[in-house]
Amino acid sequence: MSATEPIFHEEHAPDFDTCWALLERVVASPQLKRANRMREFLLFVGQRTLKDGCDVLHEQEIGSVVFGRPEVYDTSADNIVRVNATDLRKRIEDYFETDGADEPLILEIPRGSYKPVFRSRTTREKILQTEQVLDQNGFESHTIDEPAPGESTLQKPIVGTATNTVTSGEEQKISLQTVPVDRRLLLLAVVVIGALSIGCLTLWMENLAMHRSLYIWQSKPAVNSFWSNFLGANPNTDVVLADVSFALIEDISKRAIPLDEYLTRNYSSKMQSPDLTEDRRQDIDLISQRTAGSIGDFRTAQRIVTLDPLGKNIHLYYSRDYSPSMIKMDNAILIGGRKSNPWVDLFQDKLNFSLEFTPDLTTTYIKNQSPLTSEQAIYKVDTTPNSGYSVVAYLPNPSGNGKVLVLEGTGSADTEGAGEFLTSEEHLENFQKLLHVTTLPYFEVLLKTTHVNGTPMDAQIIAYRTYPNLH
Repeated sequence: MSATEPIFHEEHAPDFDTCWALLERVVASPQLKRANRMREFLLFVGQRTLKDGCDVLHEQEIGSVVFGRPEVYDTSADNIVRVNATDLRKRIEDYFETDGADEPLILEIPRGSYKPVFRSRTTREKILQTEQVLDQNGFESHTIDEPAPGESTLQKPIVGTATNTVTSGEEQKISLQTVPVDRRLLLLAVVVIGALSIGCLTLWMENLAMHRSLYIWQSKPAVNSFWSNFLGANPNTDVVLADVSFALIEDISKRAIPLDEYLTRNYSSKMQSPDLTEDRRQDIDLISQRTAGSIGDFRTAQRIVTLDPLGKNIHLYYSRDYSPSMIKMDNAILIGGRKSNPWVDLFQDKLNFSLEFTPDLTTTYIKNQSPLTSEQAIYKVDTTPNSGYSVVAYLPNPSGNGKVLVLEGTGSADTEGAGEFLTSEEHLENFQKLLHVTTLPYFEVLLKTTHVNGTPMDAQIIAYRTYPNLH
């Protein structure tokens, strides 16, 4: 559908009031009630289409008005509108399949466009049914006439013979001649069905073998028990990579930036401190326009993505492209500490083991909020360069309908060590034995990691907490 296609698709188009009332019902629906940004998105495109009569809605305009981006921001580097449009389409579809199932009028935002269109549910269903019939048969079906009262179906030619008038004896002869033909057809059908069954069984076995070769982790009991929570059919799992550029800005400014400022993207303008030189201010502006990551974070993401080689359930996002509505709807795996991945802020008050920084942001350490006997309150990195600490936290997502993993470390290799711990059959099996369980509850675990030249070698459990009541 092109961007200039009419918003109404019926001969008798609904009036403005009807369409606007429908849009307001969608905005007030449970699917959008708590998603403020999604509501603003739909209201804006609805107003520009219905009230202002715009034929084309531009991504840059939506990004500027709805998401607070500069008027001339680079849409190729910042895809927040496209990401949220996908999310909005899912919510609208869900409304019309559930709460709005009785709506006679349908609202859609076609892919490739941001312009809402309205169509009759009845017309839409008829079109879909017609297309389905044509797709299945390849042509329109025709009605076969029933025989007239008293007319015998034997009068129809059975094997392509002429329909001459015959005596009763000849009729019997023809009927007898058709019996061997029917038996041959029956035998042929049995042979064909048998061949098809063998073929289907062979394909099924080959598909099963290919599935096992791709999803090797499913043959590992401990790994399968844990990762089945994230790789089911619903919801999706979002892997959120750290924003190293953002961490550099914090290092330069010597200031930790909270999540709300990160989402509005106005932290750059707030950092024009008189304590910074003009060169430093220009550095901050330049870095804020770039997206960078660390090797350890990428390797961690690679370990996780490998679990879903066909890409059915796991989707990658940079931290700055993620949205609050997505972390409420989906499973989420947050890679990196809150300094480089501010989404961790949402769970900071729930963590017993947290990655902390000195006031000048130069030194990283692990804080134990409630130390038990034999535990330390603070875990500082050793002077030896080949060891560090990492934290793995497994918690519910903010809405409680999904799960969240937080993977953070005192260094890039330590974060990767956390990812290796979670994908290792040996480590997860030992953790199960330590907890005397076969299915891991929600938990936090503090690991001491060792590595050589940036490659994780081992991860030792130092302390842990479990939260079975959160299930």
